[in-house]
Amino acid sequence: MAESPAADIVEKVGGAGNIQSLTHCATRLRFQLIDGSAVDKGAVEAIPGVMGAVPQAGDRYQVVIGGGVQNVYNDIMALPGMGGGGGGEESAADIKARERAKGPRGKVAWIDGLFEFLSDSFRPILGALLGASFFITFMALMSTLGVIGNWADPRTELPPSWQFVNLMWQSVFFFLPLLVAYNASKKVGADPWVGFAVMAVVMLPGFTALASNPEASTIVAFGSEVIVIPIFGVPLTIFDYGSQVFPPLLMAAALGPLYKGLKKIIPDNLQLIFVPFLAMLVMIPLTAFLIGPIGVYVGAWLAQGLAAINTWSPFVFAILIPLAYPFMVPLGLHWPINAIMLLNIQTLGYDFIQGPMGAWNFACFGATAGVLVLAWRERDKQMRQTATGALAAGLFGGISEPSLYGIHLRFKRIYPRMLVGCAVGGIIIGIGGGVKTQAFVFTSLLTIPAFDNILLYTIAIGAAFATSMVLVMLSGYKPKEAKEVAAAGVTVADIASRQGGESSDTIIAAAAPRTVNPADVALHVLSPLEGRVVPLSDVPDPVFGSGTMGPGVAIEPTGDTVYAPGVGLVAAAQPTGHAFGLVLDGDVELLIHVGIDTVNLKGEGFTVHVKNGDRIEEGTPLVTFDRKVIEDAGYPLITPVIVLNAEQFGDVRPAMSGKVTPGAPLIEVIAKQEAPKV
Repeated sequence: MAESPAADIVEKVGGAGNIQSLTHCATRLRFQLIDGSAVDKGAVEAIPGVMGAVPQAGDRYQVVIGGGVQNVYNDIMALPGMGGGGGGEESAADIKARERAKGPRGKVAWIDGLFEFLSDSFRPILGALLGASFFITFMALMSTLGVIGNWADPRTELPPSWQFVNLMWQSVFFFLPLLVAYNASKKVGADPWVGFAVMAVVMLPGFTALASNPEASTIVAFGSEVIVIPIFGVPLTIFDYGSQVFPPLLMAAALGPLYKGLKKIIPDNLQLIFVPFLAMLVMIPLTAFLIGPIGVYVGAWLAQGLAAINTWSPFVFAILIPLAYPFMVPLGLHWPINAIMLLNIQTLGYDFIQGPMGAWNFACFGATAGVLVLAWRERDKQMRQTATGALAAGLFGGISEPSLYGIHLRFKRIYPRMLVGCAVGGIIIGIGGGVKTQAFVFTSLLTIPAFDNILLYTIAIGAAFATSMVLVMLSGYKPKEAKEVAAAGVTVADIASRQGGESSDTIIAAAAPRTVNPADVALHVLSPLEGRVVPLSDVPDPVFGSGTMGPGVAIEPTGDTVYAPGVGLVAAAQPTGHAFGLVLDGDVELLIHVGIDTVNLKGEGFTVHVKNGDRIEEGTPLVTFDRKVIEDAGYPLITPVIVLNAEQFGDVRPAMSGKVTPGAPLIEVIAKQEAPKV
C-alpha cells in the first residue's frame, strides 16, 4: 500500500499551525491558510499522490487528490495538531473577506459568495448522488435488456424485488431537499438540524395530504394549476417538494441572517433553547407559505428558459451546453444547472441537459487520455500518475475536476483542442435530435445505458473523446519549446542573418562558443529571450545595474517567453514567475529576473512552466509573460541575466550585443587557469 501523502501535504502548506480550516470535496482538499503566500506550489505538486495544486486569493489553497481524497483528508485530520481542523476555525467575517477568485467571482463579493454557497450545499452529498446514479444505470440496463419493464414510468408495475432495488436510488433524490437544507444551513452559520427540520415539515405525508381536504381548491397561478387551502385564513399552496432544491436553498439563505440575529439579542445561557425555537417558529410558516412556493416557481422558470432554447433549436442547445461547461465548472457555475436537471426529471419525467453535458465530459477525458499517451512516450512519471488517476475518475466516476485542476488549467494549450471535441460531440447529438435521460446520473462509461438513445449518445461521446485525444497528441500539451538557433556546423553567415547584420567582431564572438577549446570555456550561457542585448549598467535598478549581484548582461525583450539557457536544474522557480535560479551543467549558477519590481504583480501576467527540482534542456520554456500587463503596471521589462558564482571562474563576459534570439550564445563563462607548476 502506498504511503499516505498527508504529512507531506501539511508540511508543504506551512504546517498545522498555518491551517485555519480544512474541508474537502469529491476530488480536492480545500485549505484556508493563515498565510497562503508562503506555500511553494511546485513542492506541493511534487508530492506523490498529488495531482495538482490550485492557489487561490484570500489565502485559500486547493490540493487535487482525486477519488482518494476522503482517505487523505482523514489521514490529515489524524495528524498531531490537526484535531480541531488546523490553526483554528475561520469566522464568517474572515470567509467573507477572503472570498476572492478569478473572473467575476473575484471582483464582485456577493457573486463569489453565492457560488460558494451553492457549491458547498451540494459538495458533501456528491458521494450519495454518485452512488444513486449507479443504481439508476443498473435499472436502465435491466430495462434495456428486457429483464424488467420501463422502470422510470410510475405506471409500470415492477415485481417486489425490483421495486426494492428501485427504492435504493429514489431515497437519495426524494429526500434531496433535506440533504441540501442541512448543508446550506451549515454554510450560512445556522444550526443545520434546524434547517433540516424546517424543510422536513413541507415533506411530511400530512402536509401533502392537505391537498385532499374538502376545503382545498384548485387555482391558476403563473399559468399553472395549483392546490391551495386556507390556514387561519391565509392561502397555503400545496406542492410535492420531493427532489426540489431551490426551496431549501432559499430557506437557508433566509435562516442564516435570522439565526445570527437571534444569537445577538438572546443571552448566551438561553440560546440553546430559544434560538432554535424562535428560528423554527418564524421559518416554518415562512417556508410553507412563501419561500417554498417561490423556490418552486424560480426553479420552474429557469428550467422553462433552458427548455425554450432546446425547443427553439435542439441543435444549437446541444452545441451550446458542452462549449459552456469548460468555463462554468472552474467557476462553480454548473451547480445551478445540476439543480435544473433534477427539477426537469421531477416535472417533465426526463432531462435534456445531461446528454450534451456528456459531450463536454468525454472531451475533457479524451484530452486527459492524450496527455497520458504523451507522458508515457516522454517517460514523464509524474504526469503519468496524474493523468492516470484523472482519467480513471472521469471514465468510471464522471468527475472532471482531477482533469481540469490537475492538468488542463495548468497547460493552456489543451483547452482549444478540448473545445473542438466538445463541439464535435455536441454537433452529433444536435444532428440526432438530442438525447434524454429519465434520471440524474454522472456521465461516465458506466452510465451510458441511462440515456434513451444509447447509440447516438455513444457515438457522440466517443467522437468527443477521440477528437480531443488526437488533437492533444498531435499538438502536445506543453508550450512549444524554442528551437536551437545554432546547430552543429552552423556558418558565420547564418548567424549574421539571424542577428540582423551585426559587425564581424560580434558575429565571431557569437560563433566562437561552437568551436572554442573546452579547456578554456566552462560553459556558454545561451539567450533565454528574444530581444536586444544591453549592458547591465542600462538596468534601472542599482543592485543589478552596479553588478552587485554578479556579472552578466540584460535583455530588452521583444518576445514573451523565457527559455532555459542550457542544460541543468531549476534551483528556484518563484511562483510569481518573475525570477528563476538555475544551476547549469558545469556548475554555473544563473539568475534570470524578468523585469524590474515585477514581484509586485504577485504572479499576474505570468504563466510558470517549471517547478523547483525540474531537469531542463536547452529551450525548455520557463515562463510566459503578458507584456501588456507588465507595461500597464508601469514596470520595466528589461531582464537581467546574472552569473551568481562568477568567483569560481576565470572570467564572465558577454558573447554578443544587439539583437538576439533564443538559443543564441549570450555569455561566455571562462574556466580558471591553473597556475603553471614551477
